[in-house]
Amino acid sequence: MKIFATATCAAILALASTAPAAAQDEAGDRVNMVIAYSEADCPEQSAENEIVVCQIVVEADRYRIPPSLRYSDDPDNTAWAQRVEAFRFVGDFGAMSCSPVGAAGYTGCTQKMIDAAYEAREGGSAARFSQLIAEARAERLSTIDEDAAAEQERVEQIEREYMERLERERAAEPPSAESTEPLPDPMSGDED
Repeated sequence: MKIFATATCAAILALASTAPAAAQDEAGDRVNMVIAYSEADCPEQSAENEIVVCQIVVEADRYRIPPSLRYSDDPDNTAWAQRVEAFRFVGDFGAMSCSPVGAAGYTGCTQKMIDAAYEAREGGSAARFSQLIAEARAERLSTIDEDAAAEQERVEQIEREYMERLERERAAEPPSAESTEPLPDPMSGDED
């Protein structure tokens, strides 16, 4: 009896564990994924069990290769110029080859070191710093015109105020002779 109960439990567990797998095998909602260039190009949902996913892409990218396919490390996507460059050095020995084979094979080692230094300089951190410096310089220079215009406006405002004050002083009547007391004679020597 114990064996029968164990076999029954095993059968029930087996059926219960296959139910989710069977549910996954059944077709669910249909998914329609579309790349469109405007909202008008997006299709409408045609059935109740359909999901429409519409990706709106910029019009400028209409004829470009999709971003996921643009870059690849696959050797089949290597340019012919790079493949030919790789074959150029096959069997290269002798002078300027940087190899222990052939007469003067060592002479190319210096050239390889120089080439490696130039590559490191172009792609190294110093190149990044020069780019950052150029960006900072461009940012600083972008505000120079605005700063100069503001300073010029401030100077012109000061000049206008000065000229208005001069005009007011010139337009004002000079003080009358009766209202002012006479100035002392500097040669008289009378001091108060």
